[in-house]
Amino acid sequence: MLWRARRMLRKGGTAARKFMPARSSLSNAIYWAVIGFLFLPLFVLVFYSFNAGRQTTWQGFSFVWYQKLVMESPELWHAFSNSIIIAFGSALMSTAIGSLAAVGTARYSFKLKNFVSTMSFIPMILPEIVVGVSLLIFFAGVGLRLGLLTVWIAHTTFNLPFVYLLVSARLDEADPSIVEAARDLGANEMQILFRIILPMALPGILSAFLTAITLSLEDFVITFFVTGPGGTTLPLYIYSMIRFGVSPVINALSAVMVAGTVLLVYPMRNFLKVFAAR
Repeated sequence: MLWRARRMLRKGGTAARKFMPARSSLSNAIYWAVIGFLFLPLFVLVFYSFNAGRQTTWQGFSFVWYQKLVMESPELWHAFSNSIIIAFGSALMSTAIGSLAAVGTARYSFKLKNFVSTMSFIPMILPEIVVGVSLLIFFAGVGLRLGLLTVWIAHTTFNLPFVYLLVSARLDEADPSIVEAARDLGANEMQILFRIILPMALPGILSAFLTAITLSLEDFVITFFVTGPGGTTLPLYIYSMIRFGVSPVINALSAVMVAGTVLLVYPMRNFLKVFAAR
């Protein structure tokens, strides 16, 4: 009987494959063209990070730029540490505020609910230069000195809409009957929040946190307007270096960051897929 069942499953799979539409060659060509357009610059960057010379012509394989990156680039590492501090600090704050805002608008009704939901997306829609100038005027108006603190506030501000959107999308997919069942069983609001709503929204919260880190690390325009002495981040430092010529040390740093991102994001992606399927 087991042999017959396996034989029937194999026949069913073969029949299903016959009815599956074949991928067109045009779709495959477009797919690989887009992949090449996105990733070819990264491969070129990593390739030239091992170049012995400063020019774009290949002069031999060498780790000299990685050595200079580790041993002779204190200002670069200072800017990198500022970027990491701002990225994780703003991501934590924006994730906490944005997640609570998403839970509040998804689970409760109040007069200005639609207004709050609409206004929360304005920083996402506005050009970054408008947001940067607005924040600069605000900091000058309240007398706040430009530095790491103002950069952190600015990054938290423009990360909020993205966190709110991702967590709200996750909560919209949740089954509301679970919350109603918990209320019927006598659970109070705090128990519902911490034992039901937040665990259901956790994949969205983690995705929002990683997105906020990415957005903060790569931001240049807003940071350019709100930074001050001691608040130089990695994008600003690279911009200042470009004016005097790009050093291959930047290629080495970029290669390390790409490798670190892949090693961090790929396991997190698999974890989120498994966690969301539960």
